[in-house]
Amino acid sequence: MPDALLLLPDFMLIVVGWAVCRYTPLNRTVWDGAERLVYYLLFPVLLFSAIVRNPLQPAAMLQLAGSGVAVVALGIALAYALRGWPGVDARLHASGAQVAFRFNSYVALALAERLAGSAGVAWIALLVALCVPLCNIAAVWPLARAGGQGYLRELARNPLIVSTLAGLGFNLLGLRLPDIATTTLGRIGAAALPIGLMAVGAGLTFGGLRAAPRLAAALLAIRHAVLPAAALALVVLLELPPGQQAVVVAFAALPTASSAYVLAARMGGHGPFVAGLVTLSTLIGMLSVPLALLVLARLA
Repeated sequence: MPDALLLLPDFMLIVVGWAVCRYTPLNRTVWDGAERLVYYLLFPVLLFSAIVRNPLQPAAMLQLAGSGVAVVALGIALAYALRGWPGVDARLHASGAQVAFRFNSYVALALAERLAGSAGVAWIALLVALCVPLCNIAAVWPLARAGGQGYLRELARNPLIVSTLAGLGFNLLGLRLPDIATTTLGRIGAAALPIGLMAVGAGLTFGGLRAAPRLAAALLAIRHAVLPAAALALVVLLELPPGQQAVVVAFAALPTASSAYVLAARMGGHGPFVAGLVTLSTLIGMLSVPLALLVLARLA
């Protein structure tokens, strides 16, 4: 299962961040600043430039787009439903709910190219452009509510949401950046992945998941079992072309977004709990993606 190795560099960056924070002078003080840099500059630039670079044609891929949005919407609904469980801590749920429906867009783009070449990249770019705003809005809402913050105010000033919507508007209007701007933004955004993943590792406490093991298990089960199963049923029911089937199923089985930790930490959530979820999701994703694709191949 060679696709499992695709996630190994991500996990190694988390390990590097953990080791650097604990065994070198680059301690929490340094990484607090790094988290702010990722959250307010690097990730927003990455999202904006990625969306702007890939022209969208939603009408031409309506079923593909609908499948991706349906998978994410199911994840949001199930994650929110866990709030009603007896004994669930509101802050832990608000922090970790996003793990069940957000996805690692870097891994998504790399996998799509492997699965379907340049067409796969265009398909996943459409899913990313449609689902990132939905995921970010759904991630901010419980954190804003748990922290007593104004929801609309938090949405209006959340850099991930603002940059995503700006990129969508720029793209749909048919605007294009000059080459020098594209190159500059690309280089800034390229720093988001390694620094963001190392920030996850720096904030990791291996006991973080002990704060709510049942909640953690449920969130990861949604992310890595329920959503891939739903995607398999959906693509077969809709009879999507084989390449699009593979992209949607892989999309549903992806590990959660590495920026989930940064969002929780910046909005007053439980950072260690989310860092543990992100790390474990990355490990599980090394198996869930190729396993879901194997099941799809057997169904074909």
